Amino acid sequence: MQKIKKGDTVQVIAGNDLGLQGEVMEVKKGWDASRRGQPARRNINKDRVVVSGVRIVKKHQRPVSQTQTQTGIIEFEAPIHISNVMLVCPACGEPTRVGFEIVDGKKYRLCKRCGETIDK
Repeated sequence: MQKIKKGDTVQVIAGNDLGLQGEVMEVKKGWDASRRGQPARRNINKDRVVVSGVRIVKKHQRPVSQTQTQTGIIEFEAPIHISNVMLVCPACGEPTRVGFEIVDGKKYRLCKRCGETIDK
């Protein structure tokens, strides 16, 4: 089970956007490509999240074909490494570490600060 999921509110704890909060729009898991018959492996150094309103970058996009809709200077949220964000507990409203709890065979995320379950 992941500590941070799509739809969670997170706070940036490192980088230029330190202290900003936003909702997770996408979680990207890092994978290394398979080579010579070996299976693809998970690389935790490449795990990233896209947070709304955080790390907004500009991209200069030129028109390539008739089907491309956006051209010119485009602003969008770039991915940020998952270790640079911390989950904000919905119960206490503070950034917190995440623990896990098993109740009736189901695994729930747990706020380490107030002890409330994050998943309802």
